[in-house]
Amino acid sequence: MAALSFTLNHQSSDNRRGGSHHHRHGPVIEEIEGLIKVFNDGCVERPPIVPTVSATVHPSAKVTAFDIKLSNDTWARVYIPDAAAFSPSLTLPLLVYFHGGGFCVGSAAWSCYHDFLTELAVNARCVIVSVNYRLAPEHRLPAAYDDGVNVVSWLMKQGTNGGYSWVNKCDLSNVFLAGDSAGANIAYQVALKLTNTLNLKGVILIHPFFGGESRTFSEKQQHSKSSALTLSASDTYWRLALPRGASRDHPWCNPLINSSAGLPRMMVFMAEFDILKDRNMEMCKVMRSYGKRVEGIIHGGVGHAFHILDKSSVSRDRIHDMMCRLRNFIHP
Repeated sequence: MAALSFTLNHQSSDNRRGGSHHHRHGPVIEEIEGLIKVFNDGCVERPPIVPTVSATVHPSAKVTAFDIKLSNDTWARVYIPDAAAFSPSLTLPLLVYFHGGGFCVGSAAWSCYHDFLTELAVNARCVIVSVNYRLAPEHRLPAAYDDGVNVVSWLMKQGTNGGYSWVNKCDLSNVFLAGDSAGANIAYQVALKLTNTLNLKGVILIHPFFGGESRTFSEKQQHSKSSALTLSASDTYWRLALPRGASRDHPWCNPLINSSAGLPRMMVFMAEFDILKDRNMEMCKVMRSYGKRVEGIIHGGVGHAFHILDKSSVSRDRIHDMMCRLRNFIHP
């Protein structure tokens, strides 16, 4: 979800006291209103626009959730359906999920991600590990990609050295990578990095956040009233996330620059009112031309990241369809 997200532990003490510190940090050099401000001295402010929540779930959710610390910089939230948690012999596919936020904001503890993944774990019958990775601009790309690779590699090692007992609930021969918006970009890049070392079963991209110097028709349309992501916000995220001086035709932004050889089968979700729709459609077309198995789904009447941001009845219908398709993709 390239447009939103927030992590409480990145909020400065100055920000908690109010806005009087601005003069000490110099002028604002980059800003997405309500989401992030970057000051001249490098200070970053992320207002608490959406609440973060603990791993607690209601008993009726039929899921066990908990957080694990992986390093000083990364942690993850784990979701295990009760069907596996209370069955000694049952193992389920493992889905490693990356949240969105334009690489610059976001948290695995954000309430709507927590709700969505709690529901997904039950409906798709899988164990989910939701990764909280380092954010730009303090940690520009490839930091988030490196964190993703490290988390997946760590999980696979736990299966061979008898580490955490909960990993025994995962079928580590049946691993999927997934994410939405910037998280989908991370899932894609992590899959590319692991193609020679890990037999991934599939990659799931929800409204993947990619770009390019040349504008697409849907980017020019600007469905600002129907979608969370605007073109100006997209451009700002890329300026903050890419290596300094890189253009939007950098291969981390524009995947059509490089070959996707070695990737497993893919499912790509798109939204009618998302500015990224045309770019995502072109990506699916090009990957199919490479001989890749790519299933593309366009949900009508909704915008970018509707599955976590839009509570309308139309969105709920589309979310139900998304979860059914995800389950069928994970359990073919």
